[in-house]
Amino acid sequence: MKGYLQLILVTLLCSSNSWGQEKFTLSGTISENSSNETLIGVTVSIPELKTGVTTNEYGFYSITLPKGTYSVLISYLGFKDVLQEINLNENRRIDYLLEEEAEQLEEVVVTENVEKMDIRKPQMSVNTLSIGTIKKIPVILGEADVIKSILLLPGVTNAGEGASGFNVRGGAADQNLILLDEAIIFNSSHLFGFFSVFNPDAIKDVKLYKGGIPARYGGRVSSVLDIFQKEGNSKEFKMNGGIGAVASRLLVEGPIKKDKAAFLVGGRASYAHLFLPLFDVDNTAYFYDLNTKLNYRLNDKNNIFLSGYFGRDVFGINDSFVNTYGNTVGNFRWNHLFSDKLFSNLSLIYSDYYYGLKLDFVGFNWNSGIRNFNIKYDLKYYMNDKLQINYGLNNVYYQFNPGKIEPSNAESGIIEEQLIQKYANEFAAYVDVEHRVTENLSLSYGLRFSQFMRLGQDELNVYANNNPVEFDPFLLIYQEAEPIDVINPGRGTTLSTFSNFEPRASLSYTLNESSSIKASYTRLAQYLHLLSNTSSPTPLDVWTPSGPFIKPQLLDQYALGYFKNIQDGDYSVEGEVFYKNVQNRIDYIDGANLIANNAIEQVILNGEARAYGLEVLLRKSEGKLQGWLAYTLSKSEQRTPGRMPFTDNGRSNIESGINFGNWYNTPYDKTHDISLFLSYDLNDKWNFSSNFTYQTGQPTNYPIGQFEFQGLTVPYYGLRNTQRLPAYNRLDLSATLTPKKNISRKIKGEWVFSLYNVYNRRNAASISFRRNDDTGANEAVRTSIFGFVPAVTYNFKL
Repeated sequence: MKGYLQLILVTLLCSSNSWGQEKFTLSGTISENSSNETLIGVTVSIPELKTGVTTNEYGFYSITLPKGTYSVLISYLGFKDVLQEINLNENRRIDYLLEEEAEQLEEVVVTENVEKMDIRKPQMSVNTLSIGTIKKIPVILGEADVIKSILLLPGVTNAGEGASGFNVRGGAADQNLILLDEAIIFNSSHLFGFFSVFNPDAIKDVKLYKGGIPARYGGRVSSVLDIFQKEGNSKEFKMNGGIGAVASRLLVEGPIKKDKAAFLVGGRASYAHLFLPLFDVDNTAYFYDLNTKLNYRLNDKNNIFLSGYFGRDVFGINDSFVNTYGNTVGNFRWNHLFSDKLFSNLSLIYSDYYYGLKLDFVGFNWNSGIRNFNIKYDLKYYMNDKLQINYGLNNVYYQFNPGKIEPSNAESGIIEEQLIQKYANEFAAYVDVEHRVTENLSLSYGLRFSQFMRLGQDELNVYANNNPVEFDPFLLIYQEAEPIDVINPGRGTTLSTFSNFEPRASLSYTLNESSSIKASYTRLAQYLHLLSNTSSPTPLDVWTPSGPFIKPQLLDQYALGYFKNIQDGDYSVEGEVFYKNVQNRIDYIDGANLIANNAIEQVILNGEARAYGLEVLLRKSEGKLQGWLAYTLSKSEQRTPGRMPFTDNGRSNIESGINFGNWYNTPYDKTHDISLFLSYDLNDKWNFSSNFTYQTGQPTNYPIGQFEFQGLTVPYYGLRNTQRLPAYNRLDLSATLTPKKNISRKIKGEWVFSLYNVYNRRNAASISFRRNDDTGANEAVRTSIFGFVPAVTYNFKL
């Protein structure tokens, strides 16, 4: 650690090779002219010096240059360029307001083409999608969706229609860190995966990090999905929304104090369940959510933000079974400029995921969840035009509720029971350096230190040989071990402490003006585990922390890529190969019960996982026809070997592990994944979009034989995940009609017509096996979620 920090210090000192020159700093904030919404990723370039910077998440930029007169070019696709000549003979702050090139229905902030690739930046394995693009992508029931859109990117898949979560580079869904305004989202789905929790009207920026993850992020070993909400219009009142087949949305924003303070409130709700009684159906399934944000500009050096999200899903059957779940998050942020070179952000964050179940027919209610309190302090120091340093601290306190049973009425006879609650604290400190060494070579390197403490709880099982899982060498099966004692450690104790150094490094070497090669190494630690034995997470799944019997997951990922812009960036080609290894990836013994299990360590085995592959992305970023073709060739495997032999009563037990200790496919292994997205602007009135998806079928288990037992036919299965579902493929189309605008009309609208699964492919969500009652023969039954689905949505803006 000491040597690593010394290396960083020496590199920083050596990089400043012109200390004798008189230098000054140009800094400021860049916003959109009509709303004062700050813009992320705006390029501020100095053509004479072939250097520049981009604005951060709050629209701030800073660049230090030798004294002189320069041309400053502000560019952001979708907005008019600003070219200004300045005489930099002192530190200067200049705020810029950019104007859109053309009025569009989508709100200002995200009409820019942020997806265009920068070949010079060392950051790789990152995809950015604008909300304008997301709204054009055809999806189920015509509702624009962030999660469904990122599934079209290379290296990103999920478990199919009606499946929640997503998988990145062969990783599990629980290995993705999902952030909304820096707050952790533990379940990103509405209606069991048909929609995501992110209202596209309220979203400002979407970035997916698949590798080369900056040191400011931690806690998950697969990816980071970082989403920022809009701040609100501080110039004038605006309203926009949409009316769809199954859900509608409305967003309102405006000034609290003109040019200084603004608010934003957005809401969505589904209403398809209201029509079910017409078909004599008593079931119900709906969701609703609310996005809010307040911002206040105190002065040129201080801004405060207060943002929140609340969402709930309700699923019920005849009022006797009612399932309610959802996220609640809140975040208070304070931006402060210590100087024109030092930017800081302090965040106080609350996040809660709740799951509730009402079971009147058995007389009890159930609830579980995870809650955390997070304090973050991030700083960015713009040393000069070649060097920027990010550093900060982060502390998260967790409360885990595995489950609580309560009687629904006095006559039920059910006794209230609370499963053992768990507590933990995760601390991290990091430093991250962005370093342009030469005109051709750029580096990004950093170090994150994380420490996780599993705090005391009311009860803790004690096992012989400290082993909660036993192996029967005669039956070759794993079994739950009986505790030899139960102790009360107390809340004031620490059960386990894990500390990890997580280095990160990436580089970009520019071969010429249009192409570069990039490489990265990422080390990550994950201390939370999602308990789920399904290929797709469900709302009932429970999170558990690392502790005495569960080790943290540790990732090492390597990536190498080639990147090329064609015709000044109108076209681009990206190719990456990657390899990742994860230590301590958990799996479960056969027959494991994960629900309401007070001793989950009795069904868990520690193993390892690996994934490797090739990703190719061909993109067209300009012109009437835009889109991309993404292809991924990959392998995702897991291994859970037998543990080291131990002696029990003088006998040596040699364990078989899972699949006899051999590598086996993970449930989210997809050998081939092809996605094609095209968008064509026919004229000012019509836009046409389409996407095609093909994926290798996901691994599953089919019975390989059967036997008769007391008149019953019992199937038996072979090794895990050796069979696959049929390949998945689907074509979607959409057309957007923007009627000719009437100048006197205040409301501007558009119609979106979408066709999901155009050729009515019955993709298999699962295949089950049963005996036909009429013929007595065994048969396979394919379960499909959706066939062909047309939809119409009306979007409006006031």
